[in-house]
Amino acid sequence: MTTSAITTEAPLESAQVRALLQLRELILSGELPGGSRIAELAIVERLGVSRTPIRAALMRLEQEGLLQALPNGGYVVQTFSERDIADAIELRGTLEGLLARLAAERGAPSVVLAEAKQCLDRIDAVLSTSALSEQGFADYVSLNSQFHTLVYELADSPTIARQLERVASLPFASPSGFVVMQAHSPQARDMLVVAQDQHRQVLDAIERREGARAEAIMREHSRLAQRNLREVLAGHALGRTPASMPALKLIRRR
Repeated sequence: MTTSAITTEAPLESAQVRALLQLRELILSGELPGGSRIAELAIVERLGVSRTPIRAALMRLEQEGLLQALPNGGYVVQTFSERDIADAIELRGTLEGLLARLAAERGAPSVVLAEAKQCLDRIDAVLSTSALSEQGFADYVSLNSQFHTLVYELADSPTIARQLERVASLPFASPSGFVVMQAHSPQARDMLVVAQDQHRQVLDAIERREGARAEAIMREHSRLAQRNLREVLAGHALGRTPASMPALKLIRRR
């Protein structure tokens, strides 16, 4: 590949990433509500980006499930049922369990294991206070995401990790999808303490090369997200949608 080709491709790739992030934020922030139609040209004008990166972003968001292509052109913003979200969380837990088992069976790299332990030590520090501030919850979300990523790295399976990345990008399916929305719940910190204990247990199972145990713990870990889902949707059904999560409006009320 020539230098000029590299120079041309790099800005295009950067523009595609920017367009994807901006368009996803418009949807998850509620600016493009569920059921609204999206025309490629309108998004080009709104974001001030050329058609090529916008087209790529629209196709990616269709793959993620946020958009549905219309037969006559254009897209519509998807809405989701409670079952849709529960299934996405279940699938994430299944894939994470598989990665944890593979990490245990294959023998995890000591360097990554050490990094994962340090990450959990930092989570312990965040949870050491009797009550968490908003910053504390933000720190937990960041470290929790980092830990889950390290578990994926321990398995050294790019194929499965790519599939997991697609699942976790679905609305509400990420490991911390409902954590922030539970920030003001009286039981919020207690639930995070339980999650942290599961983190410790799964890492111990991986280090001891106990594949079945690692898989079972990781799958059980995703059940906390299912519990959070039920609690948040119970409030949503009563009209208590957290201001921090306007994307809940994408959930269809029964």
